[in-house]
Amino acid sequence: MRKLEAAKIVVASHNKGKLAEIAELIAPFGLQAGSAADYGLPEPAETGTTFEENAYIKAYAAASATGLPALSDDSGLVVDALDGAPGVYTADWAETGDGRDFAMAMRKVEDLLREKGAVTPDARTGRFVAVLCLCWPDGHAEYFRGEVEGTLVWPPRGERGFGYDPVFKPDGYDETFGEMPASQKHSWEAGRGDLGLSHRARAFARFANAMLVEA
Repeated sequence: MRKLEAAKIVVASHNKGKLAEIAELIAPFGLQAGSAADYGLPEPAETGTTFEENAYIKAYAAASATGLPALSDDSGLVVDALDGAPGVYTADWAETGDGRDFAMAMRKVEDLLREKGAVTPDARTGRFVAVLCLCWPDGHAEYFRGEVEGTLVWPPRGERGFGYDPVFKPDGYDETFGEMPASQKHSWEAGRGDLGLSHRARAFARFANAMLVEA
């Protein structure tokens, strides 16, 4: 595994919700992290069919354009009753042509679940998946994957987080991600190997323990 030696990286995302979460996770390590938008980079077409492929597309585009290591995130909601949808198309389900409407996307998931007759908790299982890709300008990449199992609820609950958080209740908790404070959703302790709660926190814990925490 190649180690991260640079103190400055690019976070290869234009998604404000993701940028806020990644900034919070990176903060304790003293990394200088500018976003793709800060560098005036366009959003590359995400043509991959896996989270890893799309994460690489974004990270390599930013790294090759800036000459800096780039960290990207590709994540999504995987619903068992919908055969894994929306999956890598999680953000696309919210596209309106004028931006993203996640209330609409959550309603789409709910409507499809009802069409499938998935109305009891045991039929509404799924998971959030996040894959972080750290890519260097020469194209070398390392990947860090995090997942969290849960149940889809309706109606949406809470106004915290972003995306599909208000309809996702992680296993072992009574609150949705939309009801949880960020400190609970992302908490983990560096150096102990704690994986945290959210999919992004778990992916970041693996990234940080491999790249940022001294053995």
